[in-house]
Amino acid sequence: MKHITLRSKLSLLILSAILVLPGCAQNLVKDDTRNSSAGTSHCSGSEWVDDSTLAVMPIPVVAFFMPHTDLNDIKADDYLKRCGDSAKLVNREVDVGHGACIPAALTRVLTLGIWQWCPASVSWEADVQP
Repeated sequence: MKHITLRSKLSLLILSAILVLPGCAQNLVKDDTRNSSAGTSHCSGSEWVDDSTLAVMPIPVVAFFMPHTDLNDIKADDYLKRCGDSAKLVNREVDVGHGACIPAALTRVLTLGIWQWCPASVSWEADVQP
C-alpha cells in the first residue's frame, strides 16, 4: 500500500514541475546578433519588479481555475530606453525571470486563488551605436 502512495506523490510532483517550470523565463526582445562597429558601447542592467496577477473572476476557490491577468505590464521599451535612443540600439535583449514566483505561489493559496504575488527579475542589454 505504501508503494501506491509513494507513486502517487511522485506523479503529483512530476506533474507540478511540468506545469510550473516552463514558465520560469520569458524573453521579451532578442535581436539577431550583429557585428558592432567601432565606438559602440554596451549597456546592461537588471531590476526586480512586481509581476503579480489577479483572477479575472475573483471568487474564492473558483479563482484557482480562472485565467489570471497581470497587474503590472512589463514592456521591453521601458527598460531599453534607459540605454538611449531606440534607433541607435542593436543586439537588444530583454528577459523576465519568474523563478522567484515558485516559492511566492503560497500567496495564491492563502488568497484562495484570487491574487498571486510574483517578484520577477528583468534584465536588459544592448549595444549603443554612436
